[in-house]
Amino acid sequence: MAEHRLKLPLSEKAVRALGLGDTAYITGTFVTARDEAHMHAMHAKKEGKPVPFEFKDSAVFHCGPIAREIGKGKWEIVAAGPTTSTRMNSLEPEFLRTFRPRAIIGKGGMSRPTVDAMREVGAVYLAITGGAAVVAARGIERVTAVHWLEELGMPEALWVLEAKDFGPMTVGIDAHGNSIFERVDAQVKDNVGRIKKTLGIE
Repeated sequence: MAEHRLKLPLSEKAVRALGLGDTAYITGTFVTARDEAHMHAMHAKKEGKPVPFEFKDSAVFHCGPIAREIGKGKWEIVAAGPTTSTRMNSLEPEFLRTFRPRAIIGKGGMSRPTVDAMREVGAVYLAITGGAAVVAARGIERVTAVHWLEELGMPEALWVLEAKDFGPMTVGIDAHGNSIFERVDAQVKDNVGRIKKTLGIE
């Protein structure tokens, strides 16, 4: 397994070079977006309205951060734990094809339709450890902007973050249709089957 220090924006070539199980850190500007933000962005796009962040070639973090206002219009991220990505399963394939981010950051993996969309557009899923929100926040240097805060509230808003060596993260889904989560699930099912057979359980 290799370690990668990635700089945003990401190229398709750089993303397709990442291997399943590799470790990654990212430096640059990326954005948080949960289900409400996904829907808000896609609705704006369909209505021909501007979307306030250029998702293309960037990274989208499934995260509802806790932020503290440190001055008029100035914020800092106190905690940045990942949201379980399965919440976005029904939204992510269309979002990927519409906005073409290069990386999705979250926990728990995503469904096969999303894996297929990642392979199609050239994107990866970077898994970050849950339950370490304060540690994750240490890689975020500053908040450069926040959008849709009034409409969606703090957890669902688009928080634009500038980070340095944000991570570590694991390439849980690569840009070639491979998923660690599917492999683990298949292995578990195989193990359960063998145990049942050994015990004589149908």
